[in-house]
Amino acid sequence: MQTLLPRPVTPITILAQHLDDLRERAVALAYDEPAFVALLDESARLAAGLEAYLDACTSPESDVRAQLAAETARHDWAHLHADGRTAIPLEMEMLSGNVEGQLLNFLVRATRATRILEIGLFTGYSALAMAEALPPGGTIVACEIDAYASAVARSWFDRSPHGEKIRIELGPARQTLERMRDAGDRFDFVFIDADKASYAEYLEIVVGSTLLEPHGLICVDNTLMQGQPYLSETRTPNGQAIYEFNRLVANDARIEQVLVPIRDGLTLIRRAQP
Repeated sequence: MQTLLPRPVTPITILAQHLDDLRERAVALAYDEPAFVALLDESARLAAGLEAYLDACTSPESDVRAQLAAETARHDWAHLHADGRTAIPLEMEMLSGNVEGQLLNFLVRATRATRILEIGLFTGYSALAMAEALPPGGTIVACEIDAYASAVARSWFDRSPHGEKIRIELGPARQTLERMRDAGDRFDFVFIDADKASYAEYLEIVVGSTLLEPHGLICVDNTLMQGQPYLSETRTPNGQAIYEFNRLVANDARIEQVLVPIRDGLTLIRRAQP
């Protein structure tokens, strides 16, 4: 029986799906080499089980985050966009999930951040994960261009004791960033998870100004983009944008970084240390 997998949108889940398909084809063709079929079976199970095991070994999400994720999954995002209710195409897979949410939560606590900038809110899962790690008086400014998604997020923030820490800035992120830069706002922690074509621009505004505190940490999501940055023959426009962003980051002497292969890739960036 074929393994039931989530929609493959990360390198490991795509690999798991490919291996599962290969195993099924080998069985259907009655391929007469049991060791080969067994190896495919083991490889498929090895890949398919990783994300579920990571989740099982990670601290559980809060009840509010779990409910937020469930409601986000119930939305028909494609229909909402076709109906004109969302300004941009949205999908359930934009939600970061518990493992990445807990990592962000962990990093906020470890860095003792008190002011967070999030570029790309969606329905607010990652913002809430980070808000839960903030001390009393801590704040998050979350940039979001879609009014429908931000309204969903706000409804869930209102159900959490940590939601009052989050301020939503609705509109193009670049305009919000430039306004905050000019106003002298500063942040300890920045999470970028928005339109991929603008990643380089967002990073430049943050790193090239005082928006980022000298000790600040930047986290950038989707920097593995389904494996497309290192599989040049299959790049979509988003995949090409991430490839170019990763190359830019790797060659920027002002910063140092590490790409963590969690979910669809998370790059941690800080100013280069003397």
